[in-house]
Amino acid sequence: MYNFLLPNEFVTNIFEITPEKLQELGIRGIITDLDNTLVEWNREDATEELIIWLRIMKESGIRVIIASNNKEARVKRFAEPLGIPYIHKAKKPLRNAFYNALIQLGLRPNEVVMVGDQLLTDVMGANRLGLHTVLVKPVAQSDGLVTKLNRFIERRVFNDLKRKGIITWEEQE
Repeated sequence: MYNFLLPNEFVTNIFEITPEKLQELGIRGIITDLDNTLVEWNREDATEELIIWLRIMKESGIRVIIASNNKEARVKRFAEPLGIPYIHKAKKPLRNAFYNALIQLGLRPNEVVMVGDQLLTDVMGANRLGLHTVLVKPVAQSDGLVTKLNRFIERRVFNDLKRKGIITWEEQE
């Protein structure tokens, strides 16, 4: 029932994703969400820890692109100082942004991981294209209105997964 909603992996934060782990999976690129995945939705700039993580990915040959449903001004302000390509107003879970990201990365779906904090946008959209998906625990505890609705639905999915014995990051802590 949850084929498109179930990520391949659950992690508590982006820093659990290492170049070595990705390379073992044959992954050469990352499509990542921005808000509540890399940083809090209301934080304008990258943290020092995130800057180091991005540098390590780049030095390891892992390409990174941001695909965000947010407006261009928000995504550009964050991504440009880091030299990271981005797609704004991605309209995830629709496929177009994922296709565009694959083209910009110059990689095939089996070489790319999608990292995000929402089942209904990040995971669902990427799963439909056959990308490896990683659901990260949201960085912030607060969300915008649309995301609050998504979280309500996610909570129901997580409860059902728990009943079926499928472990999420909630149970890993």
